Amino acid sequence: MSKNVVDAVLEFNYEFGDIFGLLPSRRQVEYNGGYVNDWNTEEFHSYVRYACFDMTTLIERDHSGAGQGYEYDDGYESLKEDCQFVDIIHIDPWKNHQGYYDGLKECIKNIEFCYYTNRDMKFEVGTEEAIRKFSVVELDSLLTDLYYKLSDDMFDNIEYVVVQSGVGLDLGNMRNTGTFNPDRLEKMIKVCKKYGKKSKEHNGDYLSIDDYNKRFDMGLDSVNIAPEFGQLETLIYLNHMDSESISKWYDLCMESKRWEK
Repeated sequence: MSKNVVDAVLEFNYEFGDIFGLLPSRRQVEYNGGYVNDWNTEEFHSYVRYACFDMTTLIERDHSGAGQGYEYDDGYESLKEDCQFVDIIHIDPWKNHQGYYDGLKECIKNIEFCYYTNRDMKFEVGTEEAIRKFSVVELDSLLTDLYYKLSDDMFDNIEYVVVQSGVGLDLGNMRNTGTFNPDRLEKMIKVCKKYGKKSKEHNGDYLSIDDYNKRFDMGLDSVNIAPEFGQLETLIYLNHMDSESISKWYDLCMESKRWEK
């Protein structure tokens, strides 16, 4: 993600309708500043909504929660700011809470905190396979437990559920990896529909048009594309730089350590 990518999405949405949303992670855009244009959350919101006069492009926080920022924290200061300046928050405690019931408990705490801060806040729940693998049964259990443990209004505010199809990303070689499991994906999509929720698959980078069509024909509602756009932009820069400039840029990137997770 970069300012150029943000501008391109806003320009595309202006011309063709609100097809794409903007989903910065905590490292990219954060309450105390991120590596994308050094924007904090409020500045990013102001740029999209007012500097670019775009009042409708979806702004979502991707991968909120403890341990998802540049420095380790419990995530609540970030959530507090998100509740003012984004439309949807991806509630993702699973990096730090791999056990199902621990993750469920933290998920409920996060949702309740956000809801009582902003009762209009929408949510995405679940996570991608690289963080924690979910079976179809577990995904069904997650939505069942949230349905019974949250208030009706809180559960209704869950907009998206992350579904998994067995794929992952090889960033070094710019490839979508793993083994695509259409049966698993289709079953997870059905779980989402049973609860009236939209399905979303993460790690949708480096796929063909045919790959996307297969997913959407199954009923998938949306897909996240994260590093691919940034890598394409980087390649364009590299193609216009000499070897000395590339070496300096490489050292700058390495020293920043912003690529660390």
